[in-house]
Amino acid sequence: MAYEKIPYASFMWKFGTTSFRTTGFNYMTEKQLGLLKKFWEIPENANQGWEKKYMTPGQKDIYEIKNRYYDYLVANEFMIGNETKVKYKTAREKTSGLYDMGLINENHRLTEVGEYLLALSESQAYNEKTKLGISNDSILYLGQLLKLSLRISGNIVRPFIIVLYLLSKLEKLTYDEFRYLLPLCIDADSTELVINKISELRSGSSMTIDNVIQDIILSKKNYQEGLKQFLSHDFSEELLLSVSMNRKSAMYDKPYVTLYNEMHAVYIGKDYARIFPMFMSLKKFQSSVSIKWKQLLFDSSITAAVKKDPEGNLLPLPEKVIESEEAFKRFFFITMHLNKAKATLEDYLDLNRRYLGLTNCFLFDDEEVKLDIVPKQFFAKAIDSLYEQAYQHSDLLETNCPLSSISSELLYDEKSIIIGINKDLGTNITTIDEALDEVERIRYERFNKMVDKKFSDEILLTLLKDFDERNDDEINSVVTDNADIPTIFEYILGVIWYKASGRQGRVLDFLKLSLDANLLPVTHAAGGEADIVWDYKATEVYPEHSLLLEATLADKNNQRRMEMEPVSRHLGNHLLRTRNFNSYCVFATSYLNVNVIGDFRMRKNTIYCDVNNANSYIDGMKIIPLSTQDLRAIITKNITYKQLYPHFTKAHKSEERHPQNWYNNFVNLNECELGYTTTFDQSIQMVAEPSHD
Repeated sequence: MAYEKIPYASFMWKFGTTSFRTTGFNYMTEKQLGLLKKFWEIPENANQGWEKKYMTPGQKDIYEIKNRYYDYLVANEFMIGNETKVKYKTAREKTSGLYDMGLINENHRLTEVGEYLLALSESQAYNEKTKLGISNDSILYLGQLLKLSLRISGNIVRPFIIVLYLLSKLEKLTYDEFRYLLPLCIDADSTELVINKISELRSGSSMTIDNVIQDIILSKKNYQEGLKQFLSHDFSEELLLSVSMNRKSAMYDKPYVTLYNEMHAVYIGKDYARIFPMFMSLKKFQSSVSIKWKQLLFDSSITAAVKKDPEGNLLPLPEKVIESEEAFKRFFFITMHLNKAKATLEDYLDLNRRYLGLTNCFLFDDEEVKLDIVPKQFFAKAIDSLYEQAYQHSDLLETNCPLSSISSELLYDEKSIIIGINKDLGTNITTIDEALDEVERIRYERFNKMVDKKFSDEILLTLLKDFDERNDDEINSVVTDNADIPTIFEYILGVIWYKASGRQGRVLDFLKLSLDANLLPVTHAAGGEADIVWDYKATEVYPEHSLLLEATLADKNNQRRMEMEPVSRHLGNHLLRTRNFNSYCVFATSYLNVNVIGDFRMRKNTIYCDVNNANSYIDGMKIIPLSTQDLRAIITKNITYKQLYPHFTKAHKSEERHPQNWYNNFVNLNECELGYTTTFDQSIQMVAEPSHD
């Protein structure tokens, strides 16, 4: 019998698309914008259209230009060229996120916004902080997400405004609320329903998140029609597939036919010989769906255990579910769609979290999502005005405009921010500087808490081993996948040094890295100066000075070429600029090339000149090379910076010239004794004052 095919209709929103790479989002976005701009500057590409409506005379199709772009990305090492898909499809996927965010237009040329982001990247101005306490590129992404609108089941929704609205009403969202309920807000009715249901859940109601998802799904016309059709006819494969509502093809849902038959035989027919076949039928589903059915039907997810004792591992269904054919069919239909919906929502959790993370306005901590302190107060004043636009399209997505163009209420108001902070934190501050100081204090509290939780000595030692062995996937899983491995190595070096310095100093400023709202590193396409510049105030052990921490994971074949000149240049320019000649550099790496050691050792007696004024020079620099073995020693021996400074001073002042002997006998933290307690010597550096001729 032929049944009416019940169509799939989206019941949720998501940011972006899974086809666009979101790991290392900032870096990949900036790099691809630069490549795309250069691609269109190539004469043979310049006048080609990306879509049919933009095709120029003589352009035979739109596939050649996409294939050409694919090859261009491969040639420029943006990706490896082993995709199994058709080239033009891959090219389209690689650019999808840029288009979704309004960084490129339909014809794949950079928009005003894209040009501005690329300029930020190339000038390295992305990391400059704004009044909101977030970086320039985060402000740009904030504006784009505020403008971004989606069409869901015929409705327009601006998801970012929905996020802000829910947080304004609920203060925070648990991960489960964020994962399963927030994306269901696709219109005013569903948004208010979700807010009310979350309030009920928090009040101790017996209602569950599953109940809320079910209620929302079954309120949709297609699910109502599907349930009615499923209950009105005898079960068959054709019937089930007509109401399965698969986004791609009903054929993907054929495993549900087998599952239904096995469940019916076991629970209605009491045929317990079918228990193990029922268990095995779940292997045909994707894992995120399979596990949900297993948790519902079985005591164990282990095949051998169920095979050995099927009845012992079978879980009962509620009596009301198996009291009639209709009740069983209703249960199966609802459970099938509930599990499919939850799996889909779970698939997009990471995607949604990453996009919100671009703004640096949100904190994802302690299984909660909330706005950071200053952004919270900034949006509090504007949320009512913003919410009026929540279900309206914005024409500004491709326009580089201030936030106030999106809503006149999005203006930085010091007074309202101060009032809001006092109310939230119970403080009595009177100036914006005091407010920002309080925000900074809380920021360091969060950082210290994260260091304790995420970067214990044991974890740091494991990470150092992973750096040595280049277990990149493991490093990314422990720290972050929004930064490349060299950037993470710099960050971890900073954490180690922070601990060795007794957690003193403004480490978040010293790290010349872009950090996300959770204070983890982010990689950008443009490089920077010295990796870390640590400022130390004078103590009885050392004078006031800066320490430049340079980090690299370059291997033995390219370390000399990559690192020798930049390290000495960074230090030399720093000394010339600051005129504090007590400053020096520590170079940390997973592999110490003996000739790199030798080069750095020779810098003790080498003049470094100002390229614009040869009469301004430094007569000698102090550069101390360390390996990851030395970093391990700092951790395992609890070596402090007050011990390291005199140790490095003694090493620098030694007369040993052979690089390996010098390192082994004077630097190596595993072998050398660190019992120095002497006060500092002002003549550590041999420095020539610039000539004033």
